[in-house]
Amino acid sequence: MKIGLVSSYPPRQCGIATFSYNLLSSLQDKRNGGKINSFVVALNDYDDNEYAYPEEVTFSIQQNVQQDYIKAAEYINSNAEVCMLQHEYGIYGGNHGVYILSLLNRLTIPVITTLHTVLKDPSFLQKSILQEIARKSSRVIVMTRLAVKFLKTIYEIPEEKIILVEHGVPELAGDTHIQKELLPFTDKRILFTFGLLSKNKGIETVIRALPDVVKKHPDVMYIVLGKTHPAVLRNSGEEYRNCLKQLAVELEVDKHVYFIDKFVNDEELFTYLKSIDIYITPYQNETQITAELYLMPLAQAL
Repeated sequence: MKIGLVSSYPPRQCGIATFSYNLLSSLQDKRNGGKINSFVVALNDYDDNEYAYPEEVTFSIQQNVQQDYIKAAEYINSNAEVCMLQHEYGIYGGNHGVYILSLLNRLTIPVITTLHTVLKDPSFLQKSILQEIARKSSRVIVMTRLAVKFLKTIYEIPEEKIILVEHGVPELAGDTHIQKELLPFTDKRILFTFGLLSKNKGIETVIRALPDVVKKHPDVMYIVLGKTHPAVLRNSGEEYRNCLKQLAVELEVDKHVYFIDKFVNDEELFTYLKSIDIYITPYQNETQITAELYLMPLAQAL
């Protein structure tokens, strides 16, 4: 079966890009019955940018160019038997990513869509877009039971269309060496947050809580791993990171907060996670259910 995967994709630094790379790698794993003849239609995040994609990316879409979505649909129809779409409102162009419907409405092959965000309180347009995506899809995949509930009760999507594929836990056996950035803190109790930095991460909530925590546990060190989100970096530079650092200074906990400005692969991330004491998910947006619940079984495995 020839699959056309529509998503952001490495080297773009994006969680869904990493997810899609892992998905395609799994589909092509010889242990799973041999290589599947697949290709990627990749989303570029701004109009003048074209990443140095690997060979599996055979077509790309400029996020804000609607005509590209129409051309991509023609390309997929001609070269694939099934389209696998990764959906997150923010990676597609138009208001709340509405341009993706220009692609879906022109596909003549079956579509399987993975939903990475299912909003509890969507706007009218957000709800309409997701409902239309589900209508055009043979199946929609989500990774949590809460997302299944939202799809049925809020978006009125038929249960028989919804597939739950839980995120799972990676194999963690092997080297347990400590990442070099953590070596100075081996005698500390490490609190840890990772991900691309943007205001919805809620890191300031943790920093504001640190003065009381430090009084009881003076050996605490809060480490934040991640580069600033590319869209945030283009629009406001390192303003958010600098505000967080300034907040730590004002609250006199700057010696207990450490930033690692780095985008890591899965293997590096697992090494960090094996080295820390407590993982904190301070997201302000409760719709980040996939990211939060993924870490629960991972923490148990560690």
